Amino acid sequence: MSASGAGVPRGPRVWLRAFVGFYPPRDASAQQLDPIAKFLFSARSVILVISAQAALIAGLLAIADRRFDPLAFLLVLVGFVTAHAISNLSNDYFGYRRGHDTADSPRMRYTMHPVASGILDTRTLLIGVLLLGAVGLAIVRFFWATRGPGALAFALAGAALLYLYDAAPRPLKSMGLGEIAAFLVWGPLMVGGGYFVITGRLSTTAFLVSIPYGLGVMSILVGKHIDQAGFDRAHGQRTLPVVLGERRARALTRGVIAAMYLFVAVLVVLRLVTPFALLVVAALPRAARALGVLTRPRPDAPPAGYVGWPLWYHRVCLVHNRLFGWVYIAGLALGAVVAAVWGG
Repeated sequence: MSASGAGVPRGPRVWLRAFVGFYPPRDASAQQLDPIAKFLFSARSVILVISAQAALIAGLLAIADRRFDPLAFLLVLVGFVTAHAISNLSNDYFGYRRGHDTADSPRMRYTMHPVASGILDTRTLLIGVLLLGAVGLAIVRFFWATRGPGALAFALAGAALLYLYDAAPRPLKSMGLGEIAAFLVWGPLMVGGGYFVITGRLSTTAFLVSIPYGLGVMSILVGKHIDQAGFDRAHGQRTLPVVLGERRARALTRGVIAAMYLFVAVLVVLRLVTPFALLVVAALPRAARALGVLTRPRPDAPPAGYVGWPLWYHRVCLVHNRLFGWVYIAGLALGAVVAAVWGG
């Protein structure tokens, strides 16, 4: 490839690619990306879909209850994705500063690292985080003014958990609590809190409906931490899989995936959601694939053409949860349409 970067895609097409598929491989072509693409890939935009899905679930619950506010929903969507991007960039920044993201670390092997790979210099990364933070603070200020102190409480709780996860002097990630924090953030806080700021009302149903999705996000993180448990153990990172051991952690992840479907069924039986939510069965083949992979030890080497190594359990859990999220959203959307048409 020439120094001019001939053949490297630029513009909206490559920006869109940052949000789909799996993590892009770490290679020299990343240096030739345009600045926006560099920032999107550095923020690990492919995983930001889980925050967008949480916002959509909150919005659909508001529609079903006839309390939907389009502007509030749009701000929730932007706010969730912005906060997630800040978290990803912050994790990489502090991981690099603390010496965790070394050349032999899993983080440096499966995709580009914004600082260690030289994609972004520290100054550019911090400026980007500050700009994203300004957007997030503006959204929080709007909801504080329109929804009162409850909105501020949700925002502060989410910000605290994101900070405590990896940026705090003794992060939750190193105490076997990071995976629980992920469940709380992408489940009750995002969906239940999102519903509150969209509608101005708390809803027990919204918190309960958030549980299957929050469990799915937790499965993604547990899978990732199983993949890097050996490195984490050697470097004093006591993630949940390090605390439990690999076999128990894989069993826990299987239980979490099964609980996602069981809880959706309970929600339907309790009539907290319509039977359309059972569309999640469309994700069962991917769940079966994930469960099958989780029953076996990780191979010593990746299959031919595999993208994202050394991530193995993480990838299969991410692929499953992404589809689960979309079909869960589809079921809730159909339920909202039925409520609008036959609800009077």
